Amino acid sequence: MAEHDPNAPHHIDRTALDEAVTFTSDLIRIDTTNRGQGDGRERQAAEYVAERLTEAGLDPILLEKAPERTNVVARIEGTDPSADAVLVHGHLDVVPADASEWSVHPFSGEIRDGVVWGRGAVDMKDADAMVLATVRAWARAGIRPRRDIVLAFTADEEDSADVGSGFLADHRPELFDGCTIGISESGAYTFHPGDGRRIYPVAAGERGTGWLRLTAHGRAGHGSRINRENAVSRLTAAVTRIGEHRWPLRLTPTVRAALTELAALYGLPLPDLDDDAAVERLVADLGRAGTLVAGALRNSTNPTMLDAGYKVNVIPGTAGAHIDGRLLPGTEEEFAATLDALTGPDVAWDYYHHEPPLQAPVDTPAFAVMREALQHFDPGAHVIPYCMYGGTDAKQFSRLGIQGYGFMPLRLPEGFDYQAMFHGVDERVPVEALHFGTRVLDRTLLAL
Repeated sequence: MAEHDPNAPHHIDRTALDEAVTFTSDLIRIDTTNRGQGDGRERQAAEYVAERLTEAGLDPILLEKAPERTNVVARIEGTDPSADAVLVHGHLDVVPADASEWSVHPFSGEIRDGVVWGRGAVDMKDADAMVLATVRAWARAGIRPRRDIVLAFTADEEDSADVGSGFLADHRPELFDGCTIGISESGAYTFHPGDGRRIYPVAAGERGTGWLRLTAHGRAGHGSRINRENAVSRLTAAVTRIGEHRWPLRLTPTVRAALTELAALYGLPLPDLDDDAAVERLVADLGRAGTLVAGALRNSTNPTMLDAGYKVNVIPGTAGAHIDGRLLPGTEEEFAATLDALTGPDVAWDYYHHEPPLQAPVDTPAFAVMREALQHFDPGAHVIPYCMYGGTDAKQFSRLGIQGYGFMPLRLPEGFDYQAMFHGVDERVPVEALHFGTRVLDRTLLAL
């Protein structure tokens, strides 16, 4: 096969566009619900993906750390063996969905009025489908990228990734030899701020994951007796302090770049970004566009679970809670020290799950390629870097020195709330968004 010429006529044809839609629907119909604590099954979806890749002439391998928790990895050999490789990864699992709350069955994959419905439509079986459609189009057209491209379709992203990307990074690192950058979910979608602009945030950072387990110890006793060493009281006091704590503003390079570009886009003077009050005013002046950075200005700690006692008239000797903590790059020591102070001497805490924060450079040729591809297919696009509030499999792959970007393109219509689709009711994606994403993804990967 010949090396691809970026200036050649576009080869993403009707077959490729139809496949992106069909594969999205097919994958949604395969129930890969991840309920956590090891309760999940991705094998059927992994076998589906592997079959589509095999049809394209690739040699995918299926890997499991636990039964039915299946990952798929394949490598497309590039024309330049000396070039760094690119990792393109997506997860196959989805969060639970209660069918009684949905307008259509969440695992129907129904295509209605130009929209594909179902759990995983945006998180992230649509992206898996676009990747499959793209590489199959290359095979039909006899195209090879310059760099090796490693494809990874993972299990367990919606929980700890222990049997998914964590397992791959820790036990099969050789599969990712040469990979220096990675591309995956939660970026390059259309954000409509409500003023006619179309902003495409490309993720170049993620807050770290700090899921915390709190344990309070006290003196067990009868519920009728005064007890100043009540484990439940000690726990709830600490949980309240943590939940009400206002974390200080900490600007990362990614967020600084986002604020700089947004200020220029809106014609606002760029203030001193070391002045917290000035930053807060700028974010407010940006209106809805400011929400793209507002959640990445600080760490956060949200109480989510409580566990204490077994009978109303018995004071337990221990009580527990879980906190969803997220932390910015460069704040890990501060985060731990603050938790020590907030929990106090009677409550212990540790990490139930801990993954580091990430940031990737935005002043690179790779980011420029992503920006150009979006603007090529949407000349009105305003592309900005941003830091994801949550996390992805990029955290696990970062152990291998791979810098991750959130870039799975979708052009979405005004009024389509992309973020509300994630883990939400009536998750869906427009067919035209899948077509756009497939074209952009193809151009990006072949231009890198």
